Amino acid sequence: MADEALAASSATPVSVAGIPSSERNVGDALWGKRRGGWRALGALPVLAVVIVVLPLLLPNKYFFDVVILIGLNAIVCVGLNLLIGYAGQISLGHAGFFGLGAYGSGILATKYGWPPLASMAVATLAVALLAFLVGRPILRLKGHYLAMATLGMGIIISTVLVTEDRITGGPDGMSVLPLQAFGFTLASEKGWYALVGVALLLAVWLARNLIDSPTGRALRALNSGEIAAQVTGIDTTRAKLMIFVVSAVFAAIAGALAAHYSAFITPGKANFLHSIEFVTMVVFGGLASTWGAVIGAAVLTLLPQVLTVFKDYEMVVLGAIMMGTMIVMPLGLVPTLALLGRKLQRRFEVQEKAS
Repeated sequence: MADEALAASSATPVSVAGIPSSERNVGDALWGKRRGGWRALGALPVLAVVIVVLPLLLPNKYFFDVVILIGLNAIVCVGLNLLIGYAGQISLGHAGFFGLGAYGSGILATKYGWPPLASMAVATLAVALLAFLVGRPILRLKGHYLAMATLGMGIIISTVLVTEDRITGGPDGMSVLPLQAFGFTLASEKGWYALVGVALLLAVWLARNLIDSPTGRALRALNSGEIAAQVTGIDTTRAKLMIFVVSAVFAAIAGALAAHYSAFITPGKANFLHSIEFVTMVVFGGLASTWGAVIGAAVLTLLPQVLTVFKDYEMVVLGAIMMGTMIVMPLGLVPTLALLGRKLQRRFEVQEKAS
């Protein structure tokens, strides 16, 4: 995790979620140097090892269910982090894309008899097209205006899913066929765990490669200052639209997987509060940090399960933990811990030279 470049130059700070880019970009100064060979993969092999070993430690189906939910949320957050953390474009409507992916695949597979793999692919393509069409006008907006526009988009999607009850089942939701392919039905928790684990690894790998590409450098330049990026020849409109579509695709894939895994979906998956949960996970883990998105999703998905011992005060304790964490670690979990680790390493090196 520590070797991940968290952002680009901070010449012209842009505030996202109240955190100036000059502060959020601190990780790049510490960990921005890329290394070749296996080390260039960063913590990806570590994540793979965790995914392989973790099933040996899970005692029952409930824990598998929680870990699968963590994986699905992490996929959405990895994509959303590309948009918010790297490109600096806020979105409060990504749960809408998640819900469209879920309902699109569920409706095609359940009501029209499509093969689930085909329904997932078509639903994802449809969401990508919608994100492209919607993104062109709304991404001309900035800051609070962009947040309001994406919020409105999410509300429209959620409302349509509720009111079109003949197709979606309305507020009561609808049943969804299990995932089937080549005559095989994926029904076991271990099978779903493996599928979601592979999907998460692929999402992280794609995100890290995108970040390291010229497109990723363009996004970081865009985050530091749109006018400055345009002066250097970057097509900022194209860059913003591309990353908006990519993040929507991540959310749609996770939504489609969630629908076939749970075999039941409701419009709640696309509502405003679910969008806020995704954004909170990204900010909590650390903006402009792929691993921060994964860890933020893991912590904030797992915490409510752990805090059930507090019963009526569960949400109070959760809120207090989140407030305390952001006060102590304003950059988010991963960037703050990376910064602390680098400081300790430097102190150790200085002491070693002195001795």
